[in-house]
Amino acid sequence: MADDLEETIEKNAKGPAKASTDAGSVEQHSLPDQIEADKYLASKEAAKSKKRGLRFNKLVPPGAE
Repeated sequence: MADDLEETIEKNAKGPAKASTDAGSVEQHSLPDQIEADKYLASKEAAKSKKRGLRFNKLVPPGAE
């Protein structure tokens, strides 16, 4: 899903910001808005992960009991 969004952002960045024809006009979302959407979706995907980014373990050397 994130790859699709990255491809869409890249495609939209290469395309025109505005386009108009006889049928109507189209305007894409701004690039900063697309980047924020990508960051938001990436953070949601990271939050779903069961792995924690930081883990604390207590090390007890042998014979210290």
